[in-house]
Amino acid sequence: MCLRKAKVITLFLLFTAVFAQAAESKELVFLNWPNYMDPEIIAEFEQRTGIAVKQSYFDSDTARDELLLETEGKGFDVALINGASIRILAKRGWLERLNESSVPNLKHIDPRRRSEFEKAEDFGVPYFWGTIGIVYRRDLVPFAVSSWMDLLQPTEELHGKISMIGDSADMIGAALKALGYSLNSTNEDEMKEAEALLEAQAPAVNTYRYLSLNEDSALLNGQVVMSMMYNGDTRMLQEYNDNIAFVLPKEGGNIWTDYLSVLSASPRKAEAKRFINFLNEPEIAARLAQYVYYATPNLAAEALLPADFRNDPVIYPSGEALENSEAYRRLPPRAHKNRAAIFSRIVY
Repeated sequence: MCLRKAKVITLFLLFTAVFAQAAESKELVFLNWPNYMDPEIIAEFEQRTGIAVKQSYFDSDTARDELLLETEGKGFDVALINGASIRILAKRGWLERLNESSVPNLKHIDPRRRSEFEKAEDFGVPYFWGTIGIVYRRDLVPFAVSSWMDLLQPTEELHGKISMIGDSADMIGAALKALGYSLNSTNEDEMKEAEALLEAQAPAVNTYRYLSLNEDSALLNGQVVMSMMYNGDTRMLQEYNDNIAFVLPKEGGNIWTDYLSVLSASPRKAEAKRFINFLNEPEIAARLAQYVYYATPNLAAEALLPADFRNDPVIYPSGEALENSEAYRRLPPRAHKNRAAIFSRIVY
């Protein structure tokens, strides 16, 4: 059995147990990234409504999509979905339609973020938006990082001390940007160049798992000194060590938006929509933004944020910094298959 299939089966068995327990206790099951929700806000929702919320976690968009495929979208009530995946999941019939009649606080959301990805306006409520770049230890990396090539062609002293995000879109996208191509490229020669770059880098990679953001993080203990990372997560790690720095590479990267969606198989759709609406109360959304260190698409919440948060160039990159960055766009099935094959050859 291949490692990838074994991992998915293990996750399936684990979440099957979670589903059974949640169904018995009538609690909402929220599929989310780790460290992407303030537990005090969850507690406040539970106290206010009497509705319990159980979080289950994934460590990459690829892992989440594989899990939803394995379960056919069942067993969850609310899921955190990246913009590029909404169309695919909606097409399968796994997502519930959402509008201002069911989620009134949608009125606070920036219309641009709502419609940024195909089907997102109908099946998701924007949660946060951000970028992806390189995080590194200034005290352990003997040069100023500025390019994806610093990570993809690491100097010898950094071998075994770098990490990548184990997600096909992000990993291959970084390689394409490093080579001067679009991260949405479907050109076969460009894809071969990206694969060769990642293959040459592989012996130097410590892990393809996303780094933890607590005091046990490999970036804090020095096992890893440079990594791909989402911008706001840097701020969490800087709470422990101010030698941690983030750079959006000069070649650009991905501009992403995450969405909250209700699963169509959920037996608790009304409660799920109530939860999403609660998270978009302006005061709640502003508190949540400051907890996770990401840019909120909730305009009423943004107006409540401190000036130093709104002016933080890591959380809110300037237009100039984002000039070479792109959002993921719809790719033909053949391109998805090619990327999945490249990812499998590199990671597994």
